[in-house]
Amino acid sequence: MSVGVLDVGCFSAHLVVVERDLMRPLVSHKVRLRLDRELDSDGVISRDGIESLCAAVLAARKKAGDVPFLPFATSSVRDSSNADEVMCKVARRTGVELKVLSGKEEARFSYTAARHWFGWGAGPMVVLDVGGGTVELASGSGVEPDFALSLPLGARTLTRTGLNVQDMRAEVGERISEAFPRDDSARAIGCSKVFEQLARLAGARNGTYVARQLRLKDLEKWIPRLAKLSVRERAALPGISRHRAQQSLAGAVVAEALMKVSGHDVVDISPWSTKEGLLLDLVERSRSRRESAA
Repeated sequence: MSVGVLDVGCFSAHLVVVERDLMRPLVSHKVRLRLDRELDSDGVISRDGIESLCAAVLAARKKAGDVPFLPFATSSVRDSSNADEVMCKVARRTGVELKVLSGKEEARFSYTAARHWFGWGAGPMVVLDVGGGTVELASGSGVEPDFALSLPLGARTLTRTGLNVQDMRAEVGERISEAFPRDDSARAIGCSKVFEQLARLAGARNGTYVARQLRLKDLEKWIPRLAKLSVRERAALPGISRHRAQQSLAGAVVAEALMKVSGHDVVDISPWSTKEGLLLDLVERSRSRRESAA
């Protein structure tokens, strides 16, 4: 049986349908969103933002056909001031009820994705995921993480505070060190677009199957450079996409804090994150149902 996930984030709604192999999706359909432009200072998603969200969900539903999919919204919708209104309107207009994962659940699925990507040979892992609204952290040595945490310190969240680099470093470093146990013996895994783009900026080659790393010393060199550049100039850099350019500095500061607090000079990059972790969970459930029915 095929299973699917619709990942509704700040910048896109991404439908992925798989049967067994995540590397060979049956459907991968992305609709561009810019919910960051539709959030006011009070965290309310505008009417235009809701309309674009409904259109994206309808497009995904049409693309999925008869295949059931799990639609989930990340922090851009989950943490908006009018989240209930948004999800009710989407359900009424599209027939699709968006689900919300808690930050801790997102951290757990990111860990699952990283564990499957790197395998048991990776040993104990610390998984770091920098999103737009929140940061997810998880650690463990088994199938499930022993520790999972979410903090409202995402790249978009920090950018909206207007803090300078020094104040951001102090704020993020203090909040993370209070909540996350240091474990420099585990392998550090970065599994978000922020880490992927920073690794590319620091010189890593592009490509899903390419082994990529982000080194703290390279990140420390790039942060003051990013601070001096305009948003337009950042968007011209390798690895920094146009729609993420504004929050790229905050993302770099958060990544730096995570590496320092967790005690890691190097982070290995996983192309899989929450969406893939959720797909893996659905595939496993589907397999268990088939075996029970046999």
